[in-house]
Formats: sequence, structure tokens, C-alpha cells
Amino acid sequence: MNRTKKIAPNYMDTVFLPNPDRPWHRSRDGKIVIDVENRGIHHRIAQKIWHKPKVSHISLDAYGSALWECMNGSNTVYDIVMAMKEQFPQEEDRMLDRVVTFLGTLQNNRFIIKKK
Repeated sequence: MNRTKKIAPNYMDTVFLPNPDRPWHRSRDGKIVIDVENRGIHHRIAQKIWHKPKVSHISLDAYGSALWECMNGSNTVYDIVMAMKEQFPQEEDRMLDRVVTFLGTLQNNRFIIKKK
């Protein structure tokens, strides 16, 4: 049996996009706000009993908003890291770790998707 090993593409060459299923907007202060509809039976109960909102608004900080702006459909993770280093030079030595961690968080919450 001939087995071939699949080689994953380099993460730094990955291009991410905002998830089209997650509406977002820019607030008056320029920060990105992602709207998340709270669905499911547990959310409905919380909405009825504790008057929880039907839609949560997730505000990104200045760092997250700048990263979000970099996801234009052509920038790779490497391009985003370089742009973030330029915008936040005081964080240059930690930028790779910060970007990768933040992209992972956004991806886990389905706020972003990989471009195909």
C-alpha cells in the first residue's frame, strides 16, 4: 500500500476573511463591533427570564480592530503580522504570537473563515 503524506499549507500563507454570516459594523469611535444572534433554547430561556439581549455586540479593542481591517481577502497571516508590527511598534517582539492567538480566537468563535 502506497501512502502519501499530506502536507498542510503554511499557516503564514493563509488568508482569512470576516465570516459573511456574522454582521459587523464600525462604531463611532472607529472600533469594529461584531453582532452575534443568541439562538437556541438556553438563550431563549435567558431572554425570557433574565431579559438577556437577542443580539450580543462584541466590540474589538484598537488592536483587534486594526487586525480586522487587515483582513481584506488578499492579506496573508504574514502580511497581517507585518502590518500590525508597523502600527504597533511597541509590540513588535510579541506580534507574531498575538496575531496567531487572536486569529485562533476569532476562528474558534466563527467570526472569520479561511479563504478558499
